[in-house]
Amino acid sequence: MFLAEANRDSIVEAVSRLDTKADEVVMILIGEDSIPDIDGLADDLNEKEICFFGGIFPGIIHGEMQFTKGAVIRKMPGIGRPAVVSIKEPDFIKIPDFEGFQNIESGAKYTTIILIDGMAPNIGLFLSKMLDKLGNSVNYFGGGAGYQSMKKDFCLFSSEGFFNNAAIVVLVKLESSLGVRHGWKKMFGPFVATRTDRNLISEFNWENAFEVYRKAIENDSGRKFSENNFYDIAKEYPLGLFREGCENIGRATVALTDDGDIICGGEVQGNAVVDILGGKKESLIKAAQMAAEDCRVPEGRRICHYLISDCISRALLLENDYPEELKAIIGGIQSADSEEIPEGVLTLGEISSLGERYLEYLNLTTVVMVLYE
Repeated sequence: MFLAEANRDSIVEAVSRLDTKADEVVMILIGEDSIPDIDGLADDLNEKEICFFGGIFPGIIHGEMQFTKGAVIRKMPGIGRPAVVSIKEPDFIKIPDFEGFQNIESGAKYTTIILIDGMAPNIGLFLSKMLDKLGNSVNYFGGGAGYQSMKKDFCLFSSEGFFNNAAIVVLVKLESSLGVRHGWKKMFGPFVATRTDRNLISEFNWENAFEVYRKAIENDSGRKFSENNFYDIAKEYPLGLFREGCENIGRATVALTDDGDIICGGEVQGNAVVDILGGKKESLIKAAQMAAEDCRVPEGRRICHYLISDCISRALLLENDYPEELKAIIGGIQSADSEEIPEGVLTLGEISSLGERYLEYLNLTTVVMVLYE
C-alpha cells in the first residue's frame, strides 16, 4: 500500500484497513519529508493492539517512481514481535533469543527484515552477532534508515517508541529470494587499507589514503578536488571491498575529515583489499535489472511482496535517469502473472544475505527481494 500523503491520521486509517491478525506485523516506511507525530502514531496503533515497526528514509519507492514524501505500508505474517537492539555501545549489543523462531519446526528458510540507523556506529559488529545467532537458517533483507543530509537523528520506530543508534529485527514467516547487484567496475587497485578506524580510512599501502585516491581520480576524470567539491567528484568513484565469488562490496566515499581521512558509508576493516570503482549509468541500470532477474520463485508458490532496498547514492548519481532503474527492476521481475507492485526505500546502506556465507552491510547497491509462501 502506498500513501502519497503520510501523517498520523492517514497512516492509522490505512493500517486499520489492513485488518491485521494477532500473528501479523505491519511495516511502515516513511519518506523524510513526511515525518508524522511518531509518538502519537505509536500511541494510536498500540491502542488498537497492532504490531508494527518502521523507519524514516531519504526516499520511498512505489513502482516506477521515488518520492521523499509519503509512506509504503506492508502487512506480513510475523514470528514473535519486532525486536529493538541498541548498537551504540559495542560491549552492550545484545541479540534476542528469538524463541518463537527457534521453536518452529519447518524445512522452510524464512526471512529476517532488519531496519537499522544508517548513521549508527557498530553496524558491522551487530550484523556479525546476528549471523552468529541465526546463521544461514534465514534470508536477510533491509537497509539503513535516516536522512539524505546524513544528520544524526531519530529514524526508527516500533510499539516501544522512536529510536536512533539502533536496529529493528523482524522475523517473517515467508520464504524469499534475493537479488544483489551494483554494476560498478574496477578502475584502480588493488590497494590495502593499512590504517582504518571503523568507517574511516587513513592509509592505503602505508601512504596517505586521500593522496592515493586523489591522484587516481584526478588523472582519470580531469577534475581537481577542492575544499567544497569532494562528494561531487567522489560519488562517481566509490570503493569496493574484495569478496570472493561475488561483486565487490561497495563503499561510498562521502566526505573527508579535517585530518584528511576518507569517510566511507560503512565500515572498512584494517588490511582490507580495496579497489577504486567506476561506473556508467547504463551499467548501474543493467545491474538493477539483473538483481530483479535473480529473484527466482519456485513454481507453484504464491508471491506476496516485492521489496526494494536501493542506495540513495544511486538516485543521486542517476538523477533524472533514476526512474529508468526502477523500470529496469520491474522489467527484470520474472513472474509476469503477479500483480504485486514493487515498493521499497532509498537507503543509507543496504542489508542482504550474499549466498551462504555472508550477511553484509552494503553501499551503492540494489537489493531486490520477493517474499512468497
